Amino acid sequence: MDTIKYTLNESQMPTAWYNIQADLPAPMPAVLNPNTRALITGADLEPLFPSELIKQEVSIERWIEIPQQVRSIYCQWRPTPLYRARRLEKALDTPAKIYYKYEGTSPAGSHKPNTAIPQAYYNKIAGTKRLITETGAGQWGSSLAVAGAFFGLEVVVYMVKVSYRVGCPRRGRNH
Repeated sequence: MDTIKYTLNESQMPTAWYNIQADLPAPMPAVLNPNTRALITGADLEPLFPSELIKQEVSIERWIEIPQQVRSIYCQWRPTPLYRARRLEKALDTPAKIYYKYEGTSPAGSHKPNTAIPQAYYNKIAGTKRLITETGAGQWGSSLAVAGAFFGLEVVVYMVKVSYRVGCPRRGRNH
């Protein structure tokens, strides 16, 4: 039988993020400022995001370097295995090869720290002291909390009302 699990070692981990915007057939549609309805500018985003994240958001470069400090943290749970879903291929009777990544080994148990870690990193180097976010099921909130802990940032997480009401086991004891 062909291999169904593929793993990399740490030396094979990527050193850059791939930016799909470089390979799109046409530029992404313009984003409008919700207040002015004019095209959004970097200045509009500055109260919300560090300049390095804004640069990445508007970049059309194919590769964006992953900072060494972020890569070092990723190594605590990455690389994660890639699996071939042969049974699903057979059940779907498809000639397509279907693969999936298992991201459950991260501190938050999902793929979300892959984004939260660099967001916290860039906020830290920009001088941010506290991050505030919302979460539904809790994965994003716990991911940002973990990321904040790596960089010594205070993190405040609010749970959306509907999740709070239906997710009794997810909310804290002080409610």
